[in-house]
Parts: sequence; structure tokens; C-alpha cells
Amino acid sequence: MSDSKQATILIVDDQPANIHALAALLKKDYRILTATRGEKALELAARTPPPDLILLDIVMPDMDGHEVCCRLKNDEATKAIPIIFVTALGEERDEEHGLNLGAADYISKPFSPAIVRARVRNQIHLKLRTDRLEQVAMQDGLTQIPNRRRFDQKLREEWARLIRPDQSLSLLMIDIDQFKPYNDHYGHGAGDECLRQVAQALYQVPQRPADLVARYGGEEFAVVLPETDETGAEHLARRLLESVQALGIEHDYSDVAPQVSVSIGVATHSPRRPRSDAEALKQSADRALYQAKSQGRNRVSFE
Repeated sequence: MSDSKQATILIVDDQPANIHALAALLKKDYRILTATRGEKALELAARTPPPDLILLDIVMPDMDGHEVCCRLKNDEATKAIPIIFVTALGEERDEEHGLNLGAADYISKPFSPAIVRARVRNQIHLKLRTDRLEQVAMQDGLTQIPNRRRFDQKLREEWARLIRPDQSLSLLMIDIDQFKPYNDHYGHGAGDECLRQVAQALYQVPQRPADLVARYGGEEFAVVLPETDETGAEHLARRLLESVQALGIEHDYSDVAPQVSVSIGVATHSPRRPRSDAEALKQSADRALYQAKSQGRNRVSFE
């Protein structure tokens, strides 16, 4: 998100007139999503990418705003989205309760248009700064792609998110073949440049915003593929293999290939699979990677 005009705001209110009034105030500067029910709000908030801010009514049928707020804050994938309650419940104890639930701000109806715009702008600017700091903390300094911390976060988020629709989650673990001999013979400067080139080659292959390529550590990388079955994961893994081969980085000290190559382990689980969790998926991908390496490297293997 490079500026506030690209920010997305989700407006949640059971009264269409209230949604229209808020949307009219904000649509010039922000992308607007709307929901008239709590369940729909949760569904929209869980999408990738999520909204940058939620304006949430409290008094709604079926699921009130307090419950929506609690469920958002208890979900790993949505807990960081700031929430502003916009409600007719204007007593001090109501505002205190809303803020204690995790809301970032509280606006009472009938609202002042100027106040709404100012408070939304403040929250969006704060979110933008936070996102920038988070991006720096989640980026690998050498390769400029997401780091291990971001990988761990993404894997947890997607596992939690995909439990509800029971979608497949695929994970690829990737290792540069014979990287120690490369480093030993060409030098650490060349090794660093090799890591950068391989990282960028891998990073460019997935096309969906939800997919994540990260440096896992050393010469190892990982790819998280939400809503991807075994066939889709295999197709992408082979494209990754070809992308690294196409770099043509000379490696005279490899007994695998005359150029730098990678081995890839692929695993696909459903979050509803018995006795499975994100850690079990990672272990499956690690075993598949071990198989690829033990079978001669420069190949894709599956668990």
C-alpha cells in the first residue's frame, strides 16, 4: 500500500442507509467494501489481501459488532486489522467496552463527517507506518525477499484461514544443490550473489498475491501455496526448478549438474486432515526434500 488512496475500508452495518452515508464520505479516497451481516464481515476480512480498516456497527441481528470484533481479534489472520466502532451506543461505558475488546477508536452516531474522515485518515496512516515497519522486519536483508519470520507467520495464518472452507494448503521446501562447494571454491561474495539470483528467480514464478516465497535459512527457501492441491503444487514446483536452471550459473564443483540447481520437496495437507497441523505439513515437506536429495538432487519429490 503506497498511499492512503489504495487503502481498503470494510463498512459493516445492518442498515444500508448508514453504509451509504459512510461510503459517500470515504469512497473518493479509499476502496470500499460493505457487509450488512457479521458473518459476511468475517468472510470479507479473511480474504487476501485483507481490508486495512473496518468500520463496525454494534447493534446488528444474528451477530452483533462486539462478537464480530472478538472473533476478528482472536483470529491469527485478522487480528491486526484496526477496527473503529461506529454506533448509536454513545455512553461512556459502551465506548470503554468497545476499546477493551480491541477496537482502535469509537465514533458515536449521529456522526460528524469531518470527525469520521479525520479518524479514518489517522488510522490508515498509522496502519501504513506499521505495515512499512513490519515489512522491514519480515524481509531478508541479503535476498530482499520475505524471511523465515514472515514464512512462519504466513504458514500459521493460512492454516488457520483454510480450516473453515477445508481447502488444501501446499508447502514447498527448496535447497540449493551443492552450495557449500560453490561457496568454498568461488568465494562468499559469489555465494551471496548466487543466493540473490536464485531467490529472485524463485520469487518471480508464483503469480497469485496469496502465494509466498521466503528464504528459510542459509541456502534453503520455502514456498507457501494456499488453496493449492497436489497437481497445482507439482506444476509450480517444476516451474521453479526450470527457473533456477535457466539462470545458468556455472557450478564446476557440483556432482549434480554443470550449473546451479535446486532440489524441491512438496507436501499438500488439508487443515481438517486428522492429526495434522502446520508443523506436520512442514515436516512432510522436509521429508520430501530429503527424498529429492537422496535420489540424486536437481528434482522434485513428493510426500
